[in-house]
Amino acid sequence: MYRSSLGFLAPFLSVFLSLPAPPALAQAAPDPSTSAKQGIALGKKGNCKPALPILKRATSRVTDKQLKFNAAMLTARCAMSIGQTDTAVEALLLLNREFPRDPEVLYTTTHFYSELASRASQELAKAAPTSVQAQELEAEAFESQNDWDKAAAEYQRILSQDPKTPDIHYRLGRILLSKNPADAEGAKKEFGAELKLDPNNASANFMLGEIARQAGQWNDAIDHFSAALKLDQGFAEAYLALGISLNSSGKFSDAVAPLGSYVKMVPEDPAGHYQLATAYARSGHKPEAEREMALQKETAAKAPRTGEQ
Repeated sequence: MYRSSLGFLAPFLSVFLSLPAPPALAQAAPDPSTSAKQGIALGKKGNCKPALPILKRATSRVTDKQLKFNAAMLTARCAMSIGQTDTAVEALLLLNREFPRDPEVLYTTTHFYSELASRASQELAKAAPTSVQAQELEAEAFESQNDWDKAAAEYQRILSQDPKTPDIHYRLGRILLSKNPADAEGAKKEFGAELKLDPNNASANFMLGEIARQAGQWNDAIDHFSAALKLDQGFAEAYLALGISLNSSGKFSDAVAPLGSYVKMVPEDPAGHYQLATAYARSGHKPEAEREMALQKETAAKAPRTGEQ
């Protein structure tokens, strides 16, 4: 009697037993802090290949600042050691974003970018030793050593191969100004030749403006600095140079606008505030002149003195 009374459950039991088993609980993702520590431990022992995938996954998810710092720093070092340039650069970008102005980050960034540049130049020398680019690197190396004659010879060699190579006349002009004594007339010819090849070269216009300014040729200086700013509206030095030239030529009202732009772009430079104060004072704006002179004194007090690091 008891056994037969359970018969009505049979259909339900058969349906229940035919249902698929419930899926197993998803395996919990590893804790990023634990993964980061694992990757750091591997990397410190020199096992960079297995460490890097772990560090890359964990670093962006770690919340502890010191652990993130250690993981990102080791990621950069490991990536550099095994030639994974893209990973190294990504780690350096993260470090500079998350830990700006940190001395170790800045030192490491300087060291690694310098090493990457060295590797790239060596690769260029092997892959295309006679290319214009390889010759430019050679000339730039001579420039960094202040060996102006050898640098100029390299640039002249480039022009002999292709007279229309951009930026070379500009570089030759800078070399002529760097010599002692400077050859301003020769530099003017080189900057002019650069502008014939590339009329949109703001730097060549700026340098022509500087030559004119130092010679007291204010109208020429104003024209060249204005041309440079039309080509490059972010050219901070050109705003200052234009303002100085306008002040020197007695056009104080005209100087206010470029100098105002300059102090907004470089507010820590006392020279900009001084020139703007002069422009305001000589154009009848006494309160503004007093404000800028106060800012000049404030920024001058904060500026590092000559010889200080």
